[in-house]
Amino acid sequence: MAGSERPAHTPQGSPGEVFRAFLKLGVSAFGGPIAHLGYFRDEFVTRRRWVDEAGYADLVALCQFLPGPASSQVGFALGLMRAGPLGALAAWTAFTLPSAILLILFAAGASAFESGIGAAIVHGLKIVAVAVVAQAVFGMARSLCPDRTRATIAVVAVVAAAALAGSLGQIAAILMGGLAGLWFCRADAAALPPIPMVPVSRTAGLVALAVFAALLILLPVFAAMGPAANAAGPVALFDAFYRAGSLVFGGGHVVLPLLQAFVVEPGWASDDAFLAGYGAAQAVPGPLFTFAAYLGAIASPQGYGLPGAVIGLVAISLPGLLLVVAALPFWDEFRRRVTAQAAMRGANAAVVGILGAALYDPVFVSAVRGPADFALALAGFVALVVWKAPPWTVVLASALASIAIA
Repeated sequence: MAGSERPAHTPQGSPGEVFRAFLKLGVSAFGGPIAHLGYFRDEFVTRRRWVDEAGYADLVALCQFLPGPASSQVGFALGLMRAGPLGALAAWTAFTLPSAILLILFAAGASAFESGIGAAIVHGLKIVAVAVVAQAVFGMARSLCPDRTRATIAVVAVVAAAALAGSLGQIAAILMGGLAGLWFCRADAAALPPIPMVPVSRTAGLVALAVFAALLILLPVFAAMGPAANAAGPVALFDAFYRAGSLVFGGGHVVLPLLQAFVVEPGWASDDAFLAGYGAAQAVPGPLFTFAAYLGAIASPQGYGLPGAVIGLVAISLPGLLLVVAALPFWDEFRRRVTAQAAMRGANAAVVGILGAALYDPVFVSAVRGPADFALALAGFVALVVWKAPPWTVVLASALASIAIA
């Protein structure tokens, strides 16, 4: 079947059915991408039986392999299989919209958080970011760096990200991790079972891949034609978020350092506003990538408001969704290759290192001003990791504690 089209896949549901199912999850699925995948399994494998266990597991494996938000990509693929392209769009929209609206409202009211109790709440949100990112580093290190080889790759990635500031260091670390994985991580290659039939033809996959590559290459060119290299024009804004979505392996919290490099370093948003929004994103349901809606709304000195939020949200999500369509017809053959498995093991270990570097700067150095802040961040970390507290409760407790400290 290497050179032939896949058999046609007949959708069994409607876009409206898909939208309603995912809207319920969009307003209730707290806890980050791993928790979201659990919600999806319960809803679509166990309860609705849209896909079987093996098919769902393979969708999850594909989306964790690709750049982009894994939970949104899995939801997009489930909607595609259930109701075709309109079903895919309905799934993404319904799952993404609730949290995006809440973060846009937070951006609109940002001026109310510049002093007094509002400033204390913002500081509490920044401390929450310390706890949440530390939890992410801890959990990812346990699963993605379980041996000496991958732990070493992660440490070298920290050095690379610290030595080369901005996105250059992060991209170099990922490439280094992939090359190191090719050399040192082949022994762990596993035999994999075949996957179920996919609902995308190879032609459609190649078209999606061409669109992805064309945007990645041409957007920086068009953005450079703007009035200034550091101006947050609409094309430059779209380019920054699109590149972040194209390069973020692992999804979820890993997008933090990339967005910091693409949005904060050019001066489109301050460190304080960036971390406050990131903390607020922990308190809302749905995918963490809706943080881009907040950043798009506040980007540039005057702020773009709703148009900027739409640009940020669409641009950061688009590459991951294009790659899902591009990869589905070829995934079964590609994932069996020893070299592919080895490279991704190394790249994933490097991602842990990049997130570890971001935990220190900008997250820790921007939020922790003294012993009381450190104690509050540590308490949040223990609540998340040991007590398994929902993130929104940690957000609320940290905000109240920050008000009390202030």
